[in-house]
Amino acid sequence: MRSAQRGHSLRMWKRYFPKGSIVSLDIQEKSWLEEPRIRIHRGSQVDLPFLDSVLAEHGAPDLIIDDGSHINAHIITTFKHLFPRLKEGGYYVIEDTQTSYWPEFGGDSQDLHSAPTAMNHFKALVDGMNHAEYRVPGYSPSYCDRHIVAMHFYHNLIFIRGRRRRGFELNNWPGQLECLPGASH
Repeated sequence: MRSAQRGHSLRMWKRYFPKGSIVSLDIQEKSWLEEPRIRIHRGSQVDLPFLDSVLAEHGAPDLIIDDGSHINAHIITTFKHLFPRLKEGGYYVIEDTQTSYWPEFGGDSQDLHSAPTAMNHFKALVDGMNHAEYRVPGYSPSYCDRHIVAMHFYHNLIFIRGRRRRGFELNNWPGQLECLPGASH
């Protein structure tokens, strides 16, 4: 349903970033919300060729805000695919992480460490920022160990800051990254 109530967040971002282009992805048809500096693409956040086509059209983003399906597996898949494509020093934001505790979204409120949830995935990346201090002979830092400079956890929200990537070429990127400790990427 087309409603005057919809599209507020897109317009808010347009005002907040007065020189920026806002590119929105949605599983629902919302092209009617387009206006100058707001472009909307219809597709799934876990359709990796679709994501690549949007990036090919618009280039590497400075900021990615995942406010998509909120399904834990989707959040993780999208992060693994898009984080390496973020501009140097960019931010990756995940909204609505409360679904990590909701079974209908792949979460678990009973055993907080059992399910492969977004919160479990991102909490596992925190130590990697300090991988240089590990006393593990032969430790091979993951891509995320080397490229996440900061993580901030808020109520139902995570901010991740990427660092400068010296010598990184997306053309040579093998696909999705593995960010867990000891991974070879």
